[in-house]
Amino acid sequence: MKMLDIVNGQGHIAKIESQSFVDGEGVRCSIYVSGCPFACENCYNKVAQNFRYGERFNEVMLEEILDYCEPNYIDGLSILGGEPFCNLDITLQCARAFRKRFGHSKRLWVWTGFLYEYLVRETNERKVLLELVDVLVDGPFLTHLYKPNLPYKGSLNQRIIDVQTSLKKHQICEYIKS
Repeated sequence: MKMLDIVNGQGHIAKIESQSFVDGEGVRCSIYVSGCPFACENCYNKVAQNFRYGERFNEVMLEEILDYCEPNYIDGLSILGGEPFCNLDITLQCARAFRKRFGHSKRLWVWTGFLYEYLVRETNERKVLLELVDVLVDGPFLTHLYKPNLPYKGSLNQRIIDVQTSLKKHQICEYIKS
């Protein structure tokens, strides 16, 4: 099986953080899915590359995640990994439930090793997830382009993309901090 063929992982969550100050703008709830075929050298979350790491995702976890997002001081949900676009059985369910409960009053951030240009051309559920996202941090982590203290990303090749504006304008638009 090739990396591009992996759409639904093994259904595991590596970690849920009810309050994160580093995974996007403001205070956020962050979920880390398990499983990533990119296996970037020096990945900061190497343990989450394993598709069976952590706990099996379930409805109780989903409700817990949504409840963590509820307080006014929580700015939104961040989905990281592992690889969110290779775990759509979890990430698409979370994104849809998040949008159903909060609409666009809170922002959804997603990190991926895939490039936006690839995801926007997809015709499957990856495109569906992309269309629910507000901010996408795209591109694999590249050790030789690592620079400490980059906001929201690990290497210079990664981009922070305003997905909704990019979809409307049919071109990549950088996310400008609000």
